[in-house]
Amino acid sequence: MTGFPRSPKLTRAGLVLISPESGAVERIITLQYASETLSRSLEVQSIADEPDRSQPLRLTGPAVETITLEAELDATDQLEFPRENPDAVEAGIFPALSALETMLHPTTAQLERQNAQGSAGSFEITPAETPLALFVWSAKRIVPVRVTSLSITEEFFDANLNPIRAKVSLSLRVLSVDDLGFTHRGSGLFMAYLQNKEQLAGRARGGVLSGLGVGGLP
Repeated sequence: MTGFPRSPKLTRAGLVLISPESGAVERIITLQYASETLSRSLEVQSIADEPDRSQPLRLTGPAVETITLEAELDATDQLEFPRENPDAVEAGIFPALSALETMLHPTTAQLERQNAQGSAGSFEITPAETPLALFVWSAKRIVPVRVTSLSITEEFFDANLNPIRAKVSLSLRVLSVDDLGFTHRGSGLFMAYLQNKEQLAGRARGGVLSGLGVGGLP
């Protein structure tokens, strides 16, 4: 919310971690101050061209989409009201940063289980599966993702060296039905994401040939 009394309440972006088995929400990570820009790249998946000629586009699967963004975390407002925000007083934004970082680490329980399997002579160590991450950027963009990189720049600290402000850079790979398989819970979310794109595309205002300077196609 800005300082203007009639300014609209801004919707925040974030990541929702859900159980891949039950779909229950395990954690919600809110990006406190989302960046003003969101970069997306889409790489087509199609039949490759032959050495000596190209061909019409024949798609073999959904495009590979990558999302990159920056966000800011700041405990300054919370520190103005220490009684209401004891965690910020004690640890600054460490809890919020740790919530992001633990997405990229196996849990200690998973590491101990893998170590036990190795010590027992197991030939196959069970990979540690993390909760399924959903990137939420408005109600029209909810999509399963995998965090591929996370960069954190801590900028200001309190007297105990707890970070109170930081910039976070995230790179996310959208997980499609090709990645998850149609039976995975995340595939339904991806299909809904793609269907929403198709519906929005249908609402795009079409042009006319005369606007392109031609009366008709040859």
